[in-house]
Amino acid sequence: MVNCQWSIVNGQWSIVNSQWSIVNKKDTSLNVINTKISGVFILNPKLFKDSRGYFFESYSSRDFTSKIGEISFVQDNESKSTYGVLRGLHFQKPPYAQSKIVRCVRGAVLDVAVDLRKDSPTYGQHVSCLLCGHDEEGERFAMELGESVGLQLFIPKGFAHGFAVLSHEAIFQYKCDEFYHPESEGAIAWNDPDLNIDWHLPVTDIILSDKDKHHPYLKDITSPFYD
Repeated sequence: MVNCQWSIVNGQWSIVNSQWSIVNKKDTSLNVINTKISGVFILNPKLFKDSRGYFFESYSSRDFTSKIGEISFVQDNESKSTYGVLRGLHFQKPPYAQSKIVRCVRGAVLDVAVDLRKDSPTYGQHVSCLLCGHDEEGERFAMELGESVGLQLFIPKGFAHGFAVLSHEAIFQYKCDEFYHPESEGAIAWNDPDLNIDWHLPVTDIILSDKDKHHPYLKDITSPFYD
C-alpha cells in the first residue's frame, strides 16, 4: 500500500491513505494514485523481488495510456545532484509546454508541482511527494518517513516543477512529451511566500543556480496556461 504521507496540497501535510484513490486496482503492473489537484498522479509500478534482486517496468506506454491517456514522450533527461540542491520552479511556455513523468533512481528528493492553469480551481496550489530510489539511502529515507520506494509523479502541461535533494546524493530522471526549447523557458521563485512550499531543508543548506536565485513570484507573472 502507498502511504504518500509526504504528499502536500497547498502546503498542508496530511495522511492521505483514505483520501486518495488507486485507479484500476486490478492491474498487475501499475497503480495510479489520484491527488487533490486534477491531472497530477502518483505512479507506483509493481515491484518483483527475489534473492537475485528486483525487477519492475519503469514505464509502459500501454499501461500509461489505459490509465491516464495517450501521451507521446520524446525526450528522457537525467540529472545528478548533491544534498541541498534545489532545482526549480521551471516550466516551458506554449506551444512547447511539457508533460512529465519524474522519478528518483538514487537517493531521495522532495518533488513539487505548482498549478499554473489560470482557470483551475487549484491555481497557485501545489502537490509535493517524496520520491526515493531503490538504493540503500533511498530505502532508508522511505522507511524512516513511512513512504514507498520507487514512486513516480506525472505532471501535466500547465505546471511549474521543481525538486530538492534530501539525501547525500540523488539521480533524478524524467520523461518529457516535448523537446527542450530554451526560448520558451519560464520559472517562478522557489521561495514564493504565497506558495508556502516546505522544502524540508534548512534555508542555509539550499543550493541554487544563479538563474534560480532570481525568478519572479507567481503574482508578478502572467500565466500562459489555461485549464
